[in-house]
Amino acid sequence: MPDSDSSRFAWSDGQWGDPLERKLAPDEDVIMEQILENINSTPIGQVLKKIASLPEIRREKVLNLRREITEGRYDLAERLDVALDRVLEDLTT
Repeated sequence: MPDSDSSRFAWSDGQWGDPLERKLAPDEDVIMEQILENINSTPIGQVLKKIASLPEIRREKVLNLRREITEGRYDLAERLDVALDRVLEDLTT
């Protein structure tokens, strides 16, 4: 029975080991290269690219907004509508 170390995974052949150290068969390597070459042309690839380009979270801004919301000084419903409109517009253009 394999150990419970989360850094070890079972491969399809039932063996256990670090997936980063696994040697790919030649055909698996070619398939992976094709996936990586074409990832940007797929819808999920485009979404991942947009996510990767987003700025990092500005913790202080988030904390300030939380405080304003809990104190009732932030009109969440109106701003949420504006944010959703922007997201939908960005996704459709």
